[in-house]
Amino acid sequence: MTTAATQDHRPPYVVALGTAGGPRWWKDPETGQACERTGIATAVVVDDGFYLVDCGHGVGRRLSQSGLEISDLRGIFLTHLHSDHTVDLGSLAVFGLYELQARLGDPVPIVGPGNRGMLPAVSPRAVVPPTPLAPDCPTPGTREMFEQLMRAHATDLNDRIIDSLRPSPMDLFEARDIVVPEGIGYHPNDNPTPDMEPFVVHEDEAVTVSAILVEHPPMAPAFGFRFETAAGSVTFSGDTAFTPNMIRLARGTDLLLHEAIDFDYIERLYGGRPDEVSRASRDHHHKSHTSVRDAARVAQEAGARRLALHHLVPGTATDRTWEEAAAHFDGIFHLPADLDVIEFGRDAATSAGTAAPEQAAR
Repeated sequence: MTTAATQDHRPPYVVALGTAGGPRWWKDPETGQACERTGIATAVVVDDGFYLVDCGHGVGRRLSQSGLEISDLRGIFLTHLHSDHTVDLGSLAVFGLYELQARLGDPVPIVGPGNRGMLPAVSPRAVVPPTPLAPDCPTPGTREMFEQLMRAHATDLNDRIIDSLRPSPMDLFEARDIVVPEGIGYHPNDNPTPDMEPFVVHEDEAVTVSAILVEHPPMAPAFGFRFETAAGSVTFSGDTAFTPNMIRLARGTDLLLHEAIDFDYIERLYGGRPDEVSRASRDHHHKSHTSVRDAARVAQEAGARRLALHHLVPGTATDRTWEEAAAHFDGIFHLPADLDVIEFGRDAATSAGTAAPEQAAR
């Protein structure tokens, strides 16, 4: 067994904390039993610390099971601000004040998209234009979202700050927005994914993190991330349709984690339904996500050494649904379950399997 907590002298690796996509608690349609895959979240472990990419539902529990310690958290990176990628950010911050007191004066960065600046265009399927939520601030970015989340918990937090003398999460975390480079022609509605080169959004003694815009309409900005370490690189697609920008970002990477969707499932769910909600939902999935074959195409054209599929929709699909990728990719293919470990150092073993970590909860 490979154990996430056993870190000394190991190549860098990822822990697939949660591998399902979508704002759902997935259940088996036949048995009604809960899916074993939880919300999308991945830990990038480098030396004696780790970075979290996305905060899907269940991430805190999965971190506990993985053997990783919250006190070793070095940063949180949000690919985009859909709820299935951010829903447990608030719980990490509120519960984290118990384990992150050493970060006073050196807060954990939370890095993600900034304020969109305008609402998306209304779906052409709409009969009556919908009324947007929170018209005073309808598209908050990462910094604003985090501040609002903490304000929502002010009753709890002020009890703990005033009565128990706990630190404020606002002193333990620093949320900051990614600034899209000027001059590339970006527009959230008209041109959300211009051709561009990756740009650095974070750098410390262990990693350099670069970002690129990806194609996930109507969400904008949406980013893919690449983590460069002294021993190897790992690249995340976030949520995206096939886009040449991901090939640029993943060029020569040691491990690419790419989203994948089963479009046959989407057709079974929405195809042929006459209501506008179903038709608009079908439209969204086809324009905003990547098929298994196209995820493999990105990895192949980028020359990635390894490909792992995650953010799987539906979360209940059998492995056979996703294994098609291996037929279209010459490198090493992984299909991780929650809590599986994949090494991405250049000197990592070349076998195709993933190793499940021991679970601290056992």
